[in-house]
Amino acid sequence: MNYLLGIDFGGGASKATLVDENGVIVCEHTVEYPTLHPEAGACEQDPRDWLSALCENTHAILDRSGIDGKEIAAIAIDSATHTYLPCNEEFQPLCNAIHWTDSRSRKQADALRNAYGDVIFEKTYHKPDPIWTLPQLVWLKENRPELFKKIKYIFFEKDYIRYFLTGVFCTDYIEAQGSMLFDCQSMRWDEELCALASIDPSVLPPIKKPTEIIGEVTRKAAEATGLSEGTPVICGTTDTVMEIFASGAVQTGDITVKLATAGRICVITDKAFPDRHMINYSHVIDGLWYPGTATKSAAASYRWYRDTFGGDYRALDEGAQSVNLGCDGLMFHPYLNGELTPYADPTLCGSFTGIRATHTKAHFSRAVLEGVCFSLLDNKYYLDTMKIPYRQTATLIGGGAKGKLWQQMTADMLGITLRTTESSDSSLGSAMLAGVAIGVFKDAETAAKLCVKQKDVIYPNEENHKKYQKLFERYQKIHDALADVYHEDLKL
Repeated sequence: MNYLLGIDFGGGASKATLVDENGVIVCEHTVEYPTLHPEAGACEQDPRDWLSALCENTHAILDRSGIDGKEIAAIAIDSATHTYLPCNEEFQPLCNAIHWTDSRSRKQADALRNAYGDVIFEKTYHKPDPIWTLPQLVWLKENRPELFKKIKYIFFEKDYIRYFLTGVFCTDYIEAQGSMLFDCQSMRWDEELCALASIDPSVLPPIKKPTEIIGEVTRKAAEATGLSEGTPVICGTTDTVMEIFASGAVQTGDITVKLATAGRICVITDKAFPDRHMINYSHVIDGLWYPGTATKSAAASYRWYRDTFGGDYRALDEGAQSVNLGCDGLMFHPYLNGELTPYADPTLCGSFTGIRATHTKAHFSRAVLEGVCFSLLDNKYYLDTMKIPYRQTATLIGGGAKGKLWQQMTADMLGITLRTTESSDSSLGSAMLAGVAIGVFKDAETAAKLCVKQKDVIYPNEENHKKYQKLFERYQKIHDALADVYHEDLKL
């Protein structure tokens, strides 16, 4: 029996999934780690936490499954796109990794947009915002100049973890598309874009295909992880496309709604749809893309709420279930790190509004869930203006998709039918991709047929949908009223 191991590194946790050659999930394990906020707008992660999570996950998978590491035919790793880590000439980190949600580079993004916005958009299909590596590197140069001078290599998250396993420095073209240093037409690092970041393309990793076998587990990595020395490791790619793959979205018109650290609504297409409020990436299937909208803090909002105010998800969900739709006037805007579609505004802040003495913790719990769904509805309305054809049943993916209340709330809010699968985790997608890479699965479509198993279908409640549409008008009014306040540069 061949086994395939996929390991995901998301915004707050790493999950490992072991799959056999018949597409059956044999074992799963998750390890959480923190995102650090050392100053206003900062979102950083300690790369040592990644490696610790990797080792804990691999040992747990081997122990719980009872298989020998030699039975694992291939490994693939994925992670959140364009979270980058500057390293020195010895491949050692110079600082914490800068997470893609970091918003400290908004002034640099504004300057790039004003001076070079059209050129950047033409090459990358995106406009400069703080989420991209290019403005973040400019911020690092201007604010940490001594550190910046020491940069010899730039890793992206999964690539650093894979380097720990193999000693091979590389990335894939989907990851590169998210850096704003890559020409999406010529499919290579762009010297002009790199010059804007004051780096030479040589500091960036060589680009491979996601399915390319780039190396093997080294003896040192085997000792740390419990994996077998010599196990093939493929290049892998980013978490969102792996979630999309794991959901079975492999044909044009397929649509996914994501409730993970970030929220996304993505449609599978046969071309890119460049738009200044959309995000465009290639699919792992040649010729396909998955353009979509994005809300910056989806499940991240619920985790922030849990960690800040206490409780566990089950208890919070039970409390939220007891509260009326609309939370008796309480409303939450999930702009904890600014917002993407349709505002592209890093200065926006999260807020609870309409607070009354009658509101309980349960009201606040439900308000967080509803607020994220309102943001997704904002995304859907913008996506509809693009006139991209999609099916009227979407697959709900991401960690937030596990909650029954949030599932129904999302269907009611968006007014579309949702389906869930037994697992749509990106780690499953990576395991599937590893199988495609070494020929265990004939191709991506075959992998999807074998591995993706439908679980539930959630139909929207039309009455609730109408109520949410009415409440959404208030949601927008509150955004419009507070946006100018957040645009003020408050200095005390």
